[in-house]
Amino acid sequence: MTDTGLDAPTTGYVRRVVDAEIESALRALPAVVLDGPRACGKTSTGREHARSEVLFAGNAGARIAADVDPVGLLTGPEPRLLDEWQLAPEIWNQMRAAADDGRRPGRFILTGSAVPADDVTRHTGAGRIKRVRMRPMSLFETGLSTGEVGLNSLFESPVGYVEQSPVNLADLVETACRGGWPASIGLDVVAAQAYATSYLDEVCRADIPQLGASRSPVRLRRLLRSLARNTASEVSQRTLATDVGGEMPLDPRTVAAYLDALARVYVTEDLPAWSTALRSRASLRQTPKRHLADPSLAAAALDAGPAQLLGDLETFGLLFESLVIRDLRVYAQAFGGQLAHYRDSNGLEVDAIVERRDGSWLAIEIKLGGESAIAHAARTLLKLRNTVDTASAGSPDALAVITAVGNGYRRRDGVAVIPVTALGP
Repeated sequence: MTDTGLDAPTTGYVRRVVDAEIESALRALPAVVLDGPRACGKTSTGREHARSEVLFAGNAGARIAADVDPVGLLTGPEPRLLDEWQLAPEIWNQMRAAADDGRRPGRFILTGSAVPADDVTRHTGAGRIKRVRMRPMSLFETGLSTGEVGLNSLFESPVGYVEQSPVNLADLVETACRGGWPASIGLDVVAAQAYATSYLDEVCRADIPQLGASRSPVRLRRLLRSLARNTASEVSQRTLATDVGGEMPLDPRTVAAYLDALARVYVTEDLPAWSTALRSRASLRQTPKRHLADPSLAAAALDAGPAQLLGDLETFGLLFESLVIRDLRVYAQAFGGQLAHYRDSNGLEVDAIVERRDGSWLAIEIKLGGESAIAHAARTLLKLRNTVDTASAGSPDALAVITAVGNGYRRRDGVAVIPVTALGP
């Protein structure tokens, strides 16, 4: 157990989009919980806002103290960071009781890389505890996007002309393979891919078995490969079971348990289907789209490097869509927005719907680029606008095509074209 008494910002810290959300929560509530995949930067971000810390990972003394002297463990300069708290789950109720004492804001920051058993947090601490989701770094956070086109600003004003970025398609392929992991940002792509491969190995070898969900790392790795092949698709559990099992398909219930465990360690984050009213007799499909937490994990699971993906742009297109969805989630969270995808029984599909708390919404198609692909995407978005019952859902505030490369501009039909290298919160 360490008590650093941190008063100054962490040296070399790269500010994250969620920092503003954390700061706001600490001003209002006693505790903030940072959830997200291992190695996405939760500890560094927690330290940036904390004045003292308790680290549970690799610290048996701290875990014992959580049983023996939890009150003493919670005592120190505040905000006090409780890092990887799920390794000592009994600390939750003690922290919650301390948060109730006086209800003063800014007392605790908790980080967690796995969702503990439901009964641990059944007392959620509503009105006292704010959960903040963290993800791997977006292009804006790593400096590959200028952020000159803010996602939130699309609701208010049209897109103007955006100069083409010096970041080219090959750069974006390498970026997808490198991923948004803070530890990989400064690595060459070969070392970064080795990092992502090791990450998946640890998920299969240790993280999932610790949840009691798998005794077969080999099958779990096959499932991750199947998920990678089906990134940004609505593949069913039954199809995954057949894909993983081969001639001896797995029981879909086993696959469901594996998928639940992967979600609990934040390795997957499916994109739900949008629910809205339609003008036509078409019915909405409710199957989520499958996404891994970062495109680098999909590339690692497929054992695909930049050269291979540059030669297979169909596969890279799916990884690019997953990269953009990751970034859109980061940016939308900054203003309380939610992401979904759209698909109806008439075959109309739209990659992303961003909806604000007030019910306003915009629709996005994701394409690598090219005039014909952009034109097709624009027609799809305009068709969606004519399909949704705007009397119920309202008209979309914007329709946009996000591309890998090229200029940003507003088409004559009103659809915005935005390179991902210009997108920000």
